[in-house]
Amino acid sequence: MKKGNKKPELLVGVGSFTCAIAAVKNGANAVYFGVKGFNMRDFGTNFKSVELKKLLKFLHENKVKGYLALNTIVFDKELKKVESILKKAKQANVDAVILSDLAVLGLAKKHKLTPFLSTQASVANASALKEFKKIGFKRVVLARELNLKQIAKIKKEIKGIGIECFVHGAMCISVSGRCFLSHELFGTSANRGKCLQPCRRSFFLDGNKPDYLEKEIFLKGDTIISPKDLKTIEFMGKLIKAGLDSMKIEGRTKPAHYVAVVTKCYRQAIDSVFDKSFSRKKVLAWNKELAKVYNRGFSKGFFFSKPGQKDLTEKEGSSQTQKRKLLGVVKKFYAKAMVAEVKLSLSIAIGDRILIEGKNTFFEQEVDSIQIKHKPLEKVVRGKMIGLKVIDRTRKNDNVFKLVD
Repeated sequence: MKKGNKKPELLVGVGSFTCAIAAVKNGANAVYFGVKGFNMRDFGTNFKSVELKKLLKFLHENKVKGYLALNTIVFDKELKKVESILKKAKQANVDAVILSDLAVLGLAKKHKLTPFLSTQASVANASALKEFKKIGFKRVVLARELNLKQIAKIKKEIKGIGIECFVHGAMCISVSGRCFLSHELFGTSANRGKCLQPCRRSFFLDGNKPDYLEKEIFLKGDTIISPKDLKTIEFMGKLIKAGLDSMKIEGRTKPAHYVAVVTKCYRQAIDSVFDKSFSRKKVLAWNKELAKVYNRGFSKGFFFSKPGQKDLTEKEGSSQTQKRKLLGVVKKFYAKAMVAEVKLSLSIAIGDRILIEGKNTFFEQEVDSIQIKHKPLEKVVRGKMIGLKVIDRTRKNDNVFKLVD
């Protein structure tokens, strides 16, 4: 990588404190999150405004930035509530606010909060970027419709404002959002963060080809308007060369394990480009890991060409290759010995991959020591209480999952 290229920020979406822990532990430079009522994932898990201080304290102690997503349409009667949230965000030392409504911009500037422009604004050219820069935006999340050459051109033409793009995760059939399908079918607006994702469902088509349609469209499967997930890890070097300031991972509705795996892979990919160890072998390994967690199949999005039939899913739900099964629950933790007492609901054996997760806990490890009454064992059946050697602190009632390929 040339000396002129700056290492981009790795920005990860989180929907809970556990997810924030997973992102931080696996190399995120920044995370973004929402509070209930005013973000594009309002049906997902969100933070309460009173929880922001705890979250930002944890992030800043680990030298990670925190951005508040407040990027829905806002009505007049809601502005007082929005301002109340922004006041709490300021008190919590939030590093920036991601927004799209200019009324929210005014309130953010009033409380001296750094404004980032959401992809909801569909910024697709340098001229628009210059205008948004004039009114105070410090970063813009570019429209997803842009290809790599267009992104590089915009970055070259404008200075003094950050450029951010999504690099991994779910993609909307309406690309940069502003979809009305959920509102039409269910009365819940995607533009208010309440999308019920009808695009992900199976559809039945009926009727003949209309006369005005010049060519036939061949559809494979029933999920005819459900895009595959974006994945860019194989062309990481080209993304960095384009000059992105921040690479964004979608996933505020995903579990902590998803956050951990995806963050770790992209952290390694970015670092590998800069230390010149990026290789086809590594890409294959990352792809294998990314396939283990929730995905609908993968697409390159708009980066090289307009998506087509091959970029749509062929079935509902996830195509992940790894499942997690509840193995047991932590009953006690002995800090000096780093041993968790676990009540088993499944069998466990030396060499198993496990995940321990709780409100303030997240880590993955391989099982290398199991005991019952201080007697070492290779395998234990369900229903038993065991002593499990762990690599990090755990807490009573934390869940222990077995990862099964």
